[in-house]
Amino acid sequence: MTKQTAGRSADSSRYEIRLGGHLEPRWAAWFDGMTLTHADDGSTLLTGCALDQAALHGVLQKVRDLGLPLLAVAQLDP
Repeated sequence: MTKQTAGRSADSSRYEIRLGGHLEPRWAAWFDGMTLTHADDGSTLLTGCALDQAALHGVLQKVRDLGLPLLAVAQLDP
């Protein structure tokens, strides 16, 4: 059994996903509460709070479905 803390799984992590191009703000809701930030280099950062592996794969599927270039995925410190 996995321990839950404030509604989040103990095996979840924070991730930053960098996409090529600027994603319009209207897409933020489609990414399940992730923060969408436009970087000065023309990329978009999606930052997610407490994603487990299943949620991370779901987000990456959405990125693929939009046809956006995936530049990087990084796990952030807790």
